[in-house]
Amino acid sequence: MINLQRTLELVCESLAFNGKGMCKVADSGFVVMCDGALPGERFIGRVTRKKDNYAEVKKLEVLSAHWNDVEAPCGYASICGGCKTQNLLYETQVKLKNSKCMNLLLMLGSFQRKINKKWLPLESLQIDNGESDEFALGLHAPGFFDKVLNIDVCLLQSDPANKDPELNLSPYNVHSHQGFLTQLMLRTGRNSENGQPELMVNFITSSYKPELLKHLVEKICDLPYVTSIMNNINKSMGSTSVGEEEYTLFAEVLYKLIENCAGLQRDGLEIVLDLFCATGTIGLTLAKRVKHVYGFELVDRAISNARRNADLNGIINATFVKGDLNKIADNFGEYFPKPDLVIADPNLPGMHLKLTKFLLKLKAKRIVYISCNPATCARDLDYLCHDVPEQNVRGCYHLKSVQPVDMFPHTPHIECVCLVELRKNVKSKR
Repeated sequence: MINLQRTLELVCESLAFNGKGMCKVADSGFVVMCDGALPGERFIGRVTRKKDNYAEVKKLEVLSAHWNDVEAPCGYASICGGCKTQNLLYETQVKLKNSKCMNLLLMLGSFQRKINKKWLPLESLQIDNGESDEFALGLHAPGFFDKVLNIDVCLLQSDPANKDPELNLSPYNVHSHQGFLTQLMLRTGRNSENGQPELMVNFITSSYKPELLKHLVEKICDLPYVTSIMNNINKSMGSTSVGEEEYTLFAEVLYKLIENCAGLQRDGLEIVLDLFCATGTIGLTLAKRVKHVYGFELVDRAISNARRNADLNGIINATFVKGDLNKIADNFGEYFPKPDLVIADPNLPGMHLKLTKFLLKLKAKRIVYISCNPATCARDLDYLCHDVPEQNVRGCYHLKSVQPVDMFPHTPHIECVCLVELRKNVKSKR
């Protein structure tokens, strides 16, 4: 019997998708999850939460270390919620992620035991509950919406992004809702021609007061690696920022893999349907080798940026349309000619069943599926490739390849690029 506050001696067996250590109670096999536990680690934990089929524990004492223990390269690893598995040998991280992908394909996708095992990786806090008028630049402390770890150097950032900003502005207080600067966002990339670092600086402020930023902007403009400076206004009481981190080198590896999976012909006559296209970057990388790209995305701003990206790159054979792919109408296929290739890059929940059924009816020759969630990826691949009578699904594709990509080392996150091809005995017709 597992009760709240009970203490248990546990051994972590593996990592779950969310990065928590998965353990089993010795006498019953009941599943227990523990944040911060790594495979092979033996520890004492206290039950803090109980569900019907699992419980969560808080680690109290480590009895023996986990497998393949190494010294974390970052001094903030034990207290920062970002790169949680730095003290686990990287090769072991990759093996665990590969095993996670394979097991999900076997269990949820009903596929045979075959998967590409080669990965594509890229080469002291004190939390004070009192109020403070001092800045803290870094990630949120785990479990706190109102505390930020003040990090001097983050190994995820480039050297220019780790420079001391010397802001001299009033920080925004999430409790009193007073203050000017709510967040400072840095986006790092590299110039595609000379390889030099480029930095976009975005000040997220609670109001529009350009005079307060003027001196700082003038100072930053003198730095050779700063290519753009923005000011986003967030007047809400939440801590929402605009945009997300991007690492161009990772994108280049991922996009090259997608291009290889696409198997484009040399005649330049193929039609590409780019679903969940965001700002169009995947489709635009293929545009010069095909007749036309049709991209669909829900977010207005993303569609505007996709069109602008096409203009900036002189691409005239790409059309981007706003549309909710979770609510497609019966006439959705009338917006574009029959595609030879479909690119699907859904978010964590994967594809809606209605969209999956549309693709099965469409019968494009190839589908490249990019996933950030191996569980929903396995489910969607199952629908595309197998008959699932309870969902009224008749699969017509063959799973050709699955390539995990470690875009986020030292975290539990996994990207997968999958290729399915229409079966030879299935006719490709509208």
